Amino acid sequence: MIFFIGIKGTGMAALACILHDLNKEVAGSDLDKHFFTEDPLVERGIPIVPFDPANIRDGMTVIIGNAFKEDFPEVQAARRNPTVTCYRYHEYLGELMKHYVSLCVAGSHGKTTTTGMLAAMMEHVAPTGHLIGDGSGEIHPDSRYLAVEACEYRRHFLAYHPDYAIITNADLDHVDYFHSEQDYARAYEEFAAQVKKGLVLFGDDPKVRALKIRTDAASYYYGVQEGNDFQAVNIVETSHDMDFDVLFQGRNVGHFHLPFVGRHLLWNSLGVIALGLLEGLSASQIEPGLASFRGTKRRFSVEEHGGNIYVDDYAHHPTEIAITIDAARKRFPGRRLIAIFKPHRVSRVYYFAEDFARALQKADDVFLCDFTSIDDKEDGIDIDIRYLQQRIPGSRILSEDEQGAAELAALQPAVYLFMSSKDIYGLSDLVKQRS
Repeated sequence: MIFFIGIKGTGMAALACILHDLNKEVAGSDLDKHFFTEDPLVERGIPIVPFDPANIRDGMTVIIGNAFKEDFPEVQAARRNPTVTCYRYHEYLGELMKHYVSLCVAGSHGKTTTTGMLAAMMEHVAPTGHLIGDGSGEIHPDSRYLAVEACEYRRHFLAYHPDYAIITNADLDHVDYFHSEQDYARAYEEFAAQVKKGLVLFGDDPKVRALKIRTDAASYYYGVQEGNDFQAVNIVETSHDMDFDVLFQGRNVGHFHLPFVGRHLLWNSLGVIALGLLEGLSASQIEPGLASFRGTKRRFSVEEHGGNIYVDDYAHHPTEIAITIDAARKRFPGRRLIAIFKPHRVSRVYYFAEDFARALQKADDVFLCDFTSIDDKEDGIDIDIRYLQQRIPGSRILSEDEQGAAELAALQPAVYLFMSSKDIYGLSDLVKQRS
């Protein structure tokens, strides 16, 4: 039995699904509250039970979610049982990756979407498993490749030694752990040094360019600017799709037509194309699989309802928020954009408050929800959502209830951008009921 403590976590749920697909006996514990990540667990019939130290039994392999500290009762029960083998989530995943041609995507933003694109591309040419930060995990008994989202938080991605990797950007994040830009950059440098065959880096990002890359793997830069090894040129973007050619060190290696909107998706696509070319795929092999990508959960997920557009996005960093609003402008020209943002962790808002304010003001209207998660508050930082609201003229604080839904519904028709790494989608559902 493989037992997951915190099985509804995004990475944990994905890993549980993968192990179930490999015919392992899997179960786990979590809160008795619905999270979108549990749906694939339920579909597979994976048992989910309430937290209880009695869940831990002799002979189990226990995978501990990274949100749970060593003093958590189930963790203590597992650690004290000499017959139980314990792993942290990233430790177990690092061991699993050794059995496949491993493909990792790291970066402050875009990891989930890029990993989804990568999995779609590779699945078109060979059986490919994937573990994505939206809770999606799938594998085949005959899978050759495994595409994994590699999170930098607390340097967890240093448990991985991938064959290939993409680094999408290196904007400082997780300021509750990383104490400086230099510390954050060092983590990526350490990760890059562990890549074995091929590394592709987003060359349009000055912070990526500044990384001191020392690796035995072949390394290349990608982007739209001059000086990149893989460069997108002849770019044509519409509100429905994009076309571009790819040059590799000045030589045209293929034309691509993709049903995506937004410059960030062009960048992500180009990184995936670069990795595919390094693995020996042709443009004609790459394009169909990449074009089949239909998005990931909570990453610019679009629903039309009652004359309104509802976008659910995981954006929780200023750069991500700016990208999401820009993409909405491109995709829904002339529509009123209403940004609804619920932050995660007071340290992130405190550190990036001015950046958050600039990004959110790209929308026509801004609504802010207060901190509600158990891990939002941090010692030494005593702020609430008003700290951000004061920096955004005309912004309003919104309650996540019927009253808040009524305030939003009064502004329809509109494009509602619900942005958060937390459970803001519940408020979206209340607004839909009023449209």
